[in-house]
Amino acid sequence: MGVAIMEPVERTPEELSERHSKIEGAYHRLLDWLPYGTLALSAALSALINQRPWAVQLPTLGLAAAAALWVYVAYTRIPSKTEASETRIAVHLLVMLAFGAALMSRDMMFFVFVVTGFFHAGYLKSMGMLVAGIGATSLVVNSSIIDFNRPEPQAVAVFAVIVVVQTGAIGSGFLLNERLVRLRTQREEALLAREAALQENAGLHMQLFTQAREAGILDERQRMARDIHDTVAQGLAGIIAQLHAADGTDDAAQRRRHLDSAADLARESLAEARRTVQAIGPPPLDTAQLPEALAEVSAKWSEANAVPVEVTLTGDAKPMHPEVEVTLLRVTQEALTNAAKHSGAKRVGITLSYMDDQLALDVRDDGIGFEPAKTKAAKGNGYGLAAMRQRVGRLAGSLSIESEPGSGTVVSAIVPAVPRVVADAA
Repeated sequence: MGVAIMEPVERTPEELSERHSKIEGAYHRLLDWLPYGTLALSAALSALINQRPWAVQLPTLGLAAAAALWVYVAYTRIPSKTEASETRIAVHLLVMLAFGAALMSRDMMFFVFVVTGFFHAGYLKSMGMLVAGIGATSLVVNSSIIDFNRPEPQAVAVFAVIVVVQTGAIGSGFLLNERLVRLRTQREEALLAREAALQENAGLHMQLFTQAREAGILDERQRMARDIHDTVAQGLAGIIAQLHAADGTDDAAQRRRHLDSAADLARESLAEARRTVQAIGPPPLDTAQLPEALAEVSAKWSEANAVPVEVTLTGDAKPMHPEVEVTLLRVTQEALTNAAKHSGAKRVGITLSYMDDQLALDVRDDGIGFEPAKTKAAKGNGYGLAAMRQRVGRLAGSLSIESEPGSGTVVSAIVPAVPRVVADAA
C-alpha cells in the first residue's frame, strides 16, 4: 500500500502576513475574554470546593463582580492594547492584581484569575515595566505559600525563589517571543522586497524584450535587403553580363563558357534566394520548444551539408520567453551557416545548458578556424557576427567567439533565463 507524501505548500508573503495577522488577532481576542473566563472559573471552583455559607460567598462574589467591572472599564474598552499607553496598561494591571489579592485573601482559588496578569503584563512595552508587571503578578499568585501573620524563614525563602524563577522564566519567554516576532517581520519584509524586485525585474525584462523584438524586426529587414542585394541582385547582374558576353562573341567555345557561367550563377542565385526565404519563414519554435527546434534545425543542416551534428542538452529544459528562444535559435542558425560557408568542418557540436538564471548555448566545429580579432562585420557580409552580438546584447546577454587558425571555432551565447510565464503575464 503506497504512502502519499504531502509536499509543503509555498505561500506568498501576502498569505504569510495574512495568516500571522489572523493568529495575532485570535490571541488578542483570547486575552480580551481571558480575565472574565478565569474569574468565572475561580468563582465556580470556590463555590464547588469550599461550599461556604452564602453569607460568606456573597461578599466574595460582589468583589469578583467589581473586579470584572474594572477589567471592562480599564482594559476591555481600550481599542488597541498594543498601541495603548504603557501607563494605562500598568494602572489596569496593578488595580486588577489588587482585586486578585483581595479575592485570594478570601479564597485561594482566585489565584486562577490572578494568572491573567502574566498575559496582560505582555502589553507593557519597556523591559523594566514588563519585568515589574510579571514580578508583581508572581508575588500575588504565590502569596498563599506563606502566612504573612507568622512568616517562617523557610517559607519566605521558597516564596522568594519561586517568584524570582517564575519572573525570569516568563519574562524570558516574552523576550524570546518578541525577538521571534521581530525576525518574522524582517523575513516578511525581505520576502515582500524580493517579490517587488522580481516583479520590477520582470517588467524590465518585458521592456527589454519589446525593444529587442522591434530592433530584431528592423535587423531582419536590413538583412533581407543586404541578402537580396548581395546575392540575388548581384547574381542576376552577373547572369545578364554573361549573356551579353555570349551574345557578343562568334567563338562557339567562348559562347559556351559564358552560357555555362550564366547557368552556374543562376543556380547559385536560386540557392541563395531559397536560403533567404527559408530564413524569414515560420521558425521551428512555432510548434516546438527550443531543444526540439535546435534538433530540427541541426538535422536539416546536417543533411544538407553532409556534416554530422551532435546536440547535447544539460539541466532541466523549461519553456522560456519567446524572444530568448528565438535569439538562441537565430544564433545557432547563423553559426551553422558560417560553419558551412567558411570552416570546412567535419563535425559540429551544439550544447544547450539550462541554469538557474541563465541559458547558455555553445556551437563548436572542428573547421579551419580564423582570427576573430581580424574579422570585421563589413557591409555585404550578411547577418554576421556583429549582428549576432547585437541581438544577444539586446537581451542583456553576451556572445563570445573563440577560434584560431587550424583549431576550429566555438560560438558561445549566454542570455537571461526568463520563463515563458513572464510573457504570458504581460
